[in-house]
Amino acid sequence: MADMIEVGAARGDAPPPAASAARRGAKSANRVGRATPYLFLAPYLVLFTVFGLLPIVLGIYLSVHQWDFQLPNRPFVGLDNYKELFSSDSAVFGDWWQSVRATAIFTVISVPLLMVVPLGLALLLNRSFPGRTFFRAVYFAPYVLGVAVIGLLWRFLLDANLGLVNRLLGVVGLPADTPWVTDVPWAWVSLVGVTVWWTSGFNAVIYLAGLQDISPELYEAARVDGATAWERFRHVTLPGLRPVLLFVMTTTVLASANVFGQSFLITQGAPGTETRTVVWYIVEQGLRNNDAGRAAAMSIVFALMLAVVSLANFRLFRYRED
Repeated sequence: MADMIEVGAARGDAPPPAASAARRGAKSANRVGRATPYLFLAPYLVLFTVFGLLPIVLGIYLSVHQWDFQLPNRPFVGLDNYKELFSSDSAVFGDWWQSVRATAIFTVISVPLLMVVPLGLALLLNRSFPGRTFFRAVYFAPYVLGVAVIGLLWRFLLDANLGLVNRLLGVVGLPADTPWVTDVPWAWVSLVGVTVWWTSGFNAVIYLAGLQDISPELYEAARVDGATAWERFRHVTLPGLRPVLLFVMTTTVLASANVFGQSFLITQGAPGTETRTVVWYIVEQGLRNNDAGRAAAMSIVFALMLAVVSLANFRLFRYRED
C-alpha cells in the first residue's frame, strides 16, 4: 500500500482517500496540541483582563477627566489632576503628602518587624517538640480574621478609658491612661503592634515552607565543621531562605503600603490626620468627595511609587546573590 502511494505521488496522482484523511487528522491533532496550553491559560487570562487590565485602563481614563459621579458632564482636563499632587498651591497638596508620609512611617516601622518576628516564630516551630502543630495553628489563627473584626476588637481593647489593655496595665502598677489610639507615638505603636500580631502567622508559614526545603545535610556538615548556631543560621539558613525572603519582603512592603482598615477602624486617622494613609485618602476623595478623577490620579502615582520600591527590592536581592 505504501509503495502504491509513493508511486502515485511520483506520477502526480491524488493520494488515496484514507491517506488524505490520515494527514488531515494528524494536522488537526497538531493544531489541538498547540492550542491546549492556551485553553488552560484562557480562564486566567479572562480574569486578569477583566479584573487587572481593564481597571488600569479605566483608572488612566478617569485620571485625565474631572469625574464627578453626581454631574452629567465630565470634561477632559489632561494632566491637571496629576499636577495638583505636586503643586503646593493646590487644595490637596498638603493632605496628599501627609497621607504619603503616614503610609511611609507605617511601612518603615512594620516591615522589619514583619520580617524578623515571623522568622523567629518559624525557627521555633520548625523544631520538634510536643504540641508543635497546636502552636502552629495558634500563631496562624489571627490571620483568618477579617480586618473589620480586628479593627473593632482592638479599638475596644485599646480604648483609653474602658479598654482592657489600660486596665491590665493599671493592675501591674503601670500608667493606666495611655492614649493608645488618640495620640502619637502611641497610635503608631497600636497600629504596628496590631498588624504584627494579626499577620505574622502568614509570613511564619511561608518561612516554615522555606526552612523545610533546606537540606538537613547542610546543617550536619556545618556542625561537623564546628559552626556555632549563629554561624549555621548565617551561612546555611539565610542563603537557603533568600528566595523566600525576597517574596516575603516584597509582599509585606506592598501590604503595609496599602494599609487601610487598621487606621480607619482603630485610630480613625487620629490625632487629626496623622495616621490617615494613602489608600484611605484616595477612598475619601473618590467616594466621599465624588472626585474620581483626582482619586484615580492619586492611585496611579501611588502605584508607580510602589513599583519603584519593588524594583529596588528585587535589584537589592539580586545584587546580594551575585
